[in-house]
Amino acid sequence: MEIDVAEAPRLTDSASAVFAVLAQAGSATRPQLASLAGLSKPTVSSAVAELENARLAAHSGTASSGTGRSAAVYRLGRAAGAVLAVDLGPALTRVRGCALDGSLLAEATASRTDAADAVREALGALPDGIPLRSIVVAVGDVAARDLRGSGMRPATAKAGPVFDAMAVALPPGVPVHLENNVNCAALAELHEGAARGRHTFGYLRIGVGIGLGIVVGGSVLRGSNGAAGELARLPYPWDDGREPRQEALEEYIGARSLLRRAEALWRGADGPCPRTTERLFALAGEGLAPARDIVARHAADVGRLAAAVTAVLDPGLIVLGGSTGADPQLLPGVRAELARLSWPTEVVSSRVGDTGTVAGAARLAVARGVQTVTEAARAED
Repeated sequence: MEIDVAEAPRLTDSASAVFAVLAQAGSATRPQLASLAGLSKPTVSSAVAELENARLAAHSGTASSGTGRSAAVYRLGRAAGAVLAVDLGPALTRVRGCALDGSLLAEATASRTDAADAVREALGALPDGIPLRSIVVAVGDVAARDLRGSGMRPATAKAGPVFDAMAVALPPGVPVHLENNVNCAALAELHEGAARGRHTFGYLRIGVGIGLGIVVGGSVLRGSNGAAGELARLPYPWDDGREPRQEALEEYIGARSLLRRAEALWRGADGPCPRTTERLFALAGEGLAPARDIVARHAADVGRLAAAVTAVLDPGLIVLGGSTGADPQLLPGVRAELARLSWPTEVVSSRVGDTGTVAGAARLAVARGVQTVTEAARAED
């Protein structure tokens, strides 16, 4: 298929405003657009005509009002374009292509090493000739920054080789934005997960690594270096005779250390030692004593980390996510340890699951895609 990377057309301010509210609404009549955009009906009529001429909006039927009169319904047009979201996860790469109203157009999943194939598959499923407005790539331990084209490099070595291999599949000339994967998952929790209706919370991811997505006033807090929430950089351990080491806390709480502790405590009479965290938690759920003890200790460790987060942020709500963090078996222990060490804070399990990161990346890509259209060079009203 052929991807169009043409620049967005010039728009008046009123047309830009109407385009933005139409993208958010998905479909609307002109009276609805006038109300949402805070513009007069004649101004909206002119703006809709401008968008239709540019193929950024299209008529999609009629709706009846309470008076029996019908009104034309509009949606985004083909020229509005699409966006691409890529979750470059530790094991899998998930890709979504979406229209600027957020509707799903394509998706693909592949192993991390086959990330480029997943990108090509999703791009190939997009409608022919549709303009691609923005690309968001969710990666771990990287400060967000904007890039253009496919000759890009990540900010840290962790994403390097796989990122470079994936990047060759991205169409050149399309704005690309790197975002921390935990921040993307936090956005998904905010809009469609456990934090819906809550404008301030912390998303605490516990898995192979650890991380924190901080949402304040409905927006992700990124920090001056784009590294807010990098819990792996907290000094650890703090104790007489032991010097803190970089990322030692992540090493202690992460999944690999959890399995090492299981191996050290396991007895032959308990059967084969679990080789994955999924198996460990499954055995704990079945009531096997050593597995339950290890999971309980893990819950207490996560609770102490949650207490540190609460002491700094006082978020009111902490959402636990990640390959081990989202398991409901952790909740009682985390809540108890947090209550022992800090003030009352609600703790819940993630509801977005493994697709949360790509879902959040897609939301961010849509917002940036709309921005690309509305902030294009405008003619004067």
